[in-house]
Amino acid sequence: MSKATEKAYFLIRENILSGAFSPGAHLKEGELVDLCGVSRTPVRDALRQLATDRYVVTRRNQGVFVNEWSVDDIKDIFELRAILESMVADRAADHITDDQLLELREIQQAIQSMLDENDTLKVDFFLHQNKRFHQILMDATHSRTLADTLGQIVQPPLIAQTARQYTRQELQNSNDHHRDIVLALEARDGAWAASVMKTHIIAAQRKFMNSYLSSEENEAAE
Repeated sequence: MSKATEKAYFLIRENILSGAFSPGAHLKEGELVDLCGVSRTPVRDALRQLATDRYVVTRRNQGVFVNEWSVDDIKDIFELRAILESMVADRAADHITDDQLLELREIQQAIQSMLDENDTLKVDFFLHQNKRFHQILMDATHSRTLADTLGQIVQPPLIAQTARQYTRQELQNSNDHHRDIVLALEARDGAWAASVMKTHIIAAQRKFMNSYLSSEENEAAE
């Protein structure tokens, strides 16, 4: 992305994740140009990338809208992720290379170093490292079928919104899961890796659903 497109992408994404642009909101190009301080072309390019990343949806002859999910949609997404990512962890145990294991350890340790600091939590850093961690596991399976199927299920906005609601301890718990997954992979124990991964996804589901339902209740009370 160009610098202008990148600026627009992150500003629009931040407004979606913060709730300033609520689920289902119509994103008008002219207003986004004013918000981002760039021309229309970078805004359009940013919206296309946001659509690819599933933060927004484009409706023919209507425009661009913030993506939204029902409670049942969210439950289905997380439950399918738990099944598929457990399969990924199991399969990765049979095929992962020493270099990939080393990179997974480095990612887990990098997140741990961030958590050990007393500064403000660097959630974007965590999200980037977390994405790398799961991608390495996916690459280790050598399964295009798993990659394509999981790619249709994983919703980056849900992952980002979940991480942004985590406390330091909850991020620590998540990274402890990463540590245990690496230990299982080092032992070439697919069942262990799959079990930890299932726990990892279910914990994320519970956190997201608790925050989501609490938000819905607050909106209903207003």
